[in-house]
Amino acid sequence: MSYLVLLRHGQSAWNLENRFTGWIDVPLSENGIKEAEAAAEKLIHFKFDNAFTSALQRAQHTLRIVLEKTNQTNVPVIADQALNERMYGDLQGMNKDEARKKFGEEQVKIWRRSYDIAPPNGESLKDTANRVIPYFEKNILPLLQQGKNVLIVAHGNSLRALVMYLEKMTPEQILNFELATAVPRVYELDNHLNILSVKNL
Repeated sequence: MSYLVLLRHGQSAWNLENRFTGWIDVPLSENGIKEAEAAAEKLIHFKFDNAFTSALQRAQHTLRIVLEKTNQTNVPVIADQALNERMYGDLQGMNKDEARKKFGEEQVKIWRRSYDIAPPNGESLKDTANRVIPYFEKNILPLLQQGKNVLIVAHGNSLRALVMYLEKMTPEQILNFELATAVPRVYELDNHLNILSVKNL
């Protein structure tokens, strides 16, 4: 049996400003640091064998806080851009309300909520899944098969892609699924990687 914990980073400075962030490397907000500390409290009884994060500082900082607060700074950490947030292309840096005024509410909704339609020069959720899932299968799945406990700290869309894969959701189901910042989602897995339980802490 093993545990897989998915954790979206704490609130970033641009979450606070309601901006499309994507691959722009913005830091956590003060509130985001507090959220990461609160997540660590919820994970205090978990012992991790391996941890993975993205190439972006908001995820890395969140992970660092969790490992420090749970006295697990010796856990091996791998950071890879395969786990980065969805790349929002021309929308990156733009205030979401400004984007709605410029492109129209319906178009922005399609870019944000469709499964396979990407914003200009960006990625769709399907594109994001096409890099996240192969990375997961190659680098993380074998550890879970060995009974290791794994923590992944990443982003709303890269983790939604993983949730879709793990829980066998349809594109329609994943569109209505949200991961709140810094709320651990815990999967208990058997030796065949069947999900025994899933819960948010």
